Amino acid sequence: MNLQAIRAIYLFEMYRLRRNLSQSLIAPVLSTSLYFVVFGSAIGSRMQDIDGVNYGAFIVPGLIMLSVLTQSISNASFSIYFPRFTGTIYELLSAPVSYLEILAGYVGAAASKSLLLALIILGTSAFFVPLQIQHPAWMLVFLVLTALTFSLFGFIIGVWADSFESLQIVPLLIVTPLTFLGGSFYAISMLPPFWQAVSLLNPVVYLISGFRWSFYGSADVSLATSLGVTLAILVVCMGIVAWIFKTGYRLRQ
Repeated sequence: MNLQAIRAIYLFEMYRLRRNLSQSLIAPVLSTSLYFVVFGSAIGSRMQDIDGVNYGAFIVPGLIMLSVLTQSISNASFSIYFPRFTGTIYELLSAPVSYLEILAGYVGAAASKSLLLALIILGTSAFFVPLQIQHPAWMLVFLVLTALTFSLFGFIIGVWADSFESLQIVPLLIVTPLTFLGGSFYAISMLPPFWQAVSLLNPVVYLISGFRWSFYGSADVSLATSLGVTLAILVVCMGIVAWIFKTGYRLRQ
């Protein structure tokens, strides 16, 4: 394992975070703060508690997960697409660096950015709502697994995309709607039975449910199910990435 190569790729991508600090950190934090102001204060004050949790506090896990999903995909997809767009990817592929080391550098940096953003939003939310974390270890487990999984997913999108516009198709048309419909702002139990059954087909429900359980000890599905679905998505993404490197799909052309 060439740790120096991983470190070089990782630090290069993390340095890009510092160059685009306003876009990478400040903008997502401000937009999430607006959610707290609108939903937590304006609307939340008029809503009943959900499972004994203040509504403003109830939406915190969903908002954090929304930011982690979107930023993980965005960071990873752009990181690999830009070298393909400029042609510098061929220099990297011809270097004495394995595919696993390339993946570790790019995905590790994308996941790190998302985790940093999640922790900042978590700290910011404490200024708006009464926050408690009953299971901090499980919270970190779900954060890390989700960041890694969707950074891998973003890496796949970055390899697949053939234009900058294509990078936004999946996040905007698929991931964001699934996140909003995955219980970010409500409990699945509040829906009619039919829509509860439909919602359980949404994989994001399990991510948010497990993450919310780590905060308040209540969830729409069991912890084991949430963890199992998260790991299953991770395995699928790893399998697709392995196939990409094995076949050279849109990397060697």
